[in-house]
Amino acid sequence: MEEIGLLMQGFAVALQPDNLLLMLLGVTLGVLIGVLPGLGGANGIAILLPLTFAMPPVSAIIMLSCIYWGALFGGAITSILFNIPGEPWSVATTFDGYPMAQQGRAGEALTAAFTASFFGALVAVVLLTFLAPLVAGFALKFGPPEFFAVMFLSFACFIGLGRGSPLKTLAAMMLGFLLAAVGMDTVTGQLRMTFGSHEMIRGFDFLVAVIGLFGISEILSSIEDGLSFKGQKAKIDLKVVLRTWAELPRHWAIALRSSAIGCWMGITPAGATPASFMSYGVARRMSPHGKEFGTGRIEGVVAPETAAHAAGTSALLPMLALGVPGSPTAAVLLGGLIMWGLQPGPMLFVEQKEFVWGLIASMYLGNVAGLLVVLVAVPWFAAILRVPFAIIAAIILVVCAIGAFTVSNAEFDIVLMLVFGVIGYVLKKLDYPLAPLVLALVLGDRTEEAFRQSLLVSQGDLGVFFSSWLGGTIMAAGIALAAWPLLGWLWSLLRPAARRERPRPA
Repeated sequence: MEEIGLLMQGFAVALQPDNLLLMLLGVTLGVLIGVLPGLGGANGIAILLPLTFAMPPVSAIIMLSCIYWGALFGGAITSILFNIPGEPWSVATTFDGYPMAQQGRAGEALTAAFTASFFGALVAVVLLTFLAPLVAGFALKFGPPEFFAVMFLSFACFIGLGRGSPLKTLAAMMLGFLLAAVGMDTVTGQLRMTFGSHEMIRGFDFLVAVIGLFGISEILSSIEDGLSFKGQKAKIDLKVVLRTWAELPRHWAIALRSSAIGCWMGITPAGATPASFMSYGVARRMSPHGKEFGTGRIEGVVAPETAAHAAGTSALLPMLALGVPGSPTAAVLLGGLIMWGLQPGPMLFVEQKEFVWGLIASMYLGNVAGLLVVLVAVPWFAAILRVPFAIIAAIILVVCAIGAFTVSNAEFDIVLMLVFGVIGYVLKKLDYPLAPLVLALVLGDRTEEAFRQSLLVSQGDLGVFFSSWLGGTIMAAGIALAAWPLLGWLWSLLRPAARRERPRPA
């Protein structure tokens, strides 16, 4: 096949000594960026982008893409060890990864997360290699109605597949939408709910909110418990890694299903964050141990990590083939391509074959390098748990504050972080789920924009969301999921009545 020959040429480019060195450097920097809450892959790449202007475009994109792989791997570390998501898509990993660490299974959780991430990214790279023309044509079919349908399906999954109260889930989601609406209206340019404050014009940044909701609220909960949380001793060695690898093949169905969800959400593009949440919800619904999710099930780590990496990797396809970034990080990389004089789009595969296939080959190699780097460094990451929480609480607070400040270099964001920390603490005490709030805060602007654009095109006709088979199918699935708890409630009411009316045998 022609793709195989082009890929071999790409490996010849990626395996050059200087590119290999940049690959390892990028992965290491990416892991550090992923570990730091609030920095994130997109911000890290944006900060380091000026350093690559003197490099050849192929070397520059290899280094930046490997920073991306490293950030994808590193985001799971603080999620599992401290319940502080290093990246937006790592929120779902905290649900079972953090309980596993609390049970002294940090090594197992980290190994499962890294391996699942490797598998998800590998599936996405293979898809990118062999199905690029077909996938690019499919992505062209997504307009605002289809994009809103995907977002609606993501939110409906929380209502239909959630294990808590549907009303509490809906309330938390509405709070997230309310917070996402603060700031400048992206459609009209008007200010909403800023109350005359210049700081509020920027709205609430997701990373600031998630650091407070998860990190600060966890510190407050631990203080309430009298700092009873102690660093668990996590002995991690080759035996732990091999034992975890021996267990993971039993979850092959979850890995394949999560890879499919991630690739689909990355290409459409919806992003890694909804992919991780949706994959977690589907895995919990389809697992025979679904009621145990959230207590430290390894499937609850495999599902979101696989989907997140598959989505994060496949998001580069529409960026390269169509010039449409599928994620914030892809948008930063798109800006880099334009600065280097390259025009993303279908002609890029024709006019810049060496560049495109060198990048694709570096995805294979960077994924392998990322897995090796994080597995080798696992003992150092897990050793953090040996320090009592009473000692490192202040350090975590300072790191969270630095992460919140780094987002926009604004002191006001530190205040917001503390406010969100109190909100997260109160919601935890009242048993309200944080995940729907976070997802609504992340995707609220994009969902609203797609909804309003669709209605502007259709002049207010809601039928636009069912005007195509693709959008109509996704919307129908979302409506069914959203109505599932109500149908279950009606069935529970009707079933006793049916039993009472059933005639008794003579």
